[in-house]
Amino acid sequence: MSLLIYLAAIAAGIANPVQTGASAQLRKSVDNPIFAAAYVYFGGLLIVLLIQLIVREGWPSTNKFTGVPWWAWSAGLLSVAATMSGIMLAQKLGSGVFTGISVTAALVTSMVLDNFGWVGFKEHPASWPRLLGGGLMVVGLWLMSRF
Repeated sequence: MSLLIYLAAIAAGIANPVQTGASAQLRKSVDNPIFAAAYVYFGGLLIVLLIQLIVREGWPSTNKFTGVPWWAWSAGLLSVAATMSGIMLAQKLGSGVFTGISVTAALVTSMVLDNFGWVGFKEHPASWPRLLGGGLMVVGLWLMSRF
């Protein structure tokens, strides 16, 4: 795979705890988690619309919308749940522990999704090295939260 793909993934990983911290600080400063989340999504919507103006992608056809699997529509709800958890919990747990829990939960869930090929992912069996890696993540999370 291209080095740029890996660099983009690294940038997303860096942005995640920084965005969570910024959102949590916004909530703390305005003392309102709903406003903080609304601002995060409104700001994101403005950026997406700006990108749309630059790239000028066409709207999907009606057939595309009707062909979406039912579970794909949960993406927005899941995104709000993830944002709200960061807003409410990140500063209480600390960035390392919150991010560790989030990443570990994401990796364990990813192994299950990959193993069964669920939600559109290509099937990747949960081999012993992958399971060991997940177990090491759990041990690392315990060490981060303990010390």
